Amino acid sequence: MIIRTFETRLDMAAAAAAHAAAAMRRSILDAGGARIVVATGASQLEFLEELTTNQQVDWQRVTLFHLDEYVGLSIEHPASFRKYILERVIRRTNLKDYLLLDGEGDVPEVCRRAGEAVSAKPVDVAFVGIGENGHLAFNDPPADFTTDDPYIIVHLDQACRRQQVGEGWFYSVSEVPESAISMSIRQILKAREIICVVPEARKAVPVKAALEGPITPDVPASVLREHQKVTMYLDRASAALLQPETLVRSD
Repeated sequence: MIIRTFETRLDMAAAAAAHAAAAMRRSILDAGGARIVVATGASQLEFLEELTTNQQVDWQRVTLFHLDEYVGLSIEHPASFRKYILERVIRRTNLKDYLLLDGEGDVPEVCRRAGEAVSAKPVDVAFVGIGENGHLAFNDPPADFTTDDPYIIVHLDQACRRQQVGEGWFYSVSEVPESAISMSIRQILKAREIICVVPEARKAVPVKAALEGPITPDVPASVLREHQKVTMYLDRASAALLQPETLVRSD
């Protein structure tokens, strides 16, 4: 894992976007297309802004999947991840080839179809973040590290639901759905490359646990250390609790 730290959140986002665009261009050059997985949430806003506006990517050769979606939430709701990706990626780039998770539909069937699609060919690069509870996608602790199903239905814990309120997506925890569709841990790890973007002081504790503690389902993001090609992008605030030896890691 390579860990890159930056003084500001905007510097971090620009560097991560440049890396992401380069990885996508390389896949397009080598294979004629790039298959990507896109994370959502407040932590990804600047990164996706940079990626979709300031980078040279042929988006007509990109296939997009996303990590997760609430069960039962309307696409018109401000917290809908389908809405988020449509507004912040698809409409900005005129991308045509994408699969969005419909949490309002037949959820097991949505998982099955999305799983077949994402498994058809390797994912070239996955963009992910880390939750305040250490979650990866909506795989809250203790996460399932063993299932081979590409997409699964998960229960959202209280810490995860409080985070959604804290970020302003909902007015109260009672409004946050209790379950979601999530890409599984093993499916995330199948991506050829993973770019993890984690700004803000509120992520400092889970970042430290993921990078310096044991690899455990109790800290789902710790499993990223098992992947052979991960780059984690941090700002000064999210990296604040890390040991100096961690910050120079480039193995």
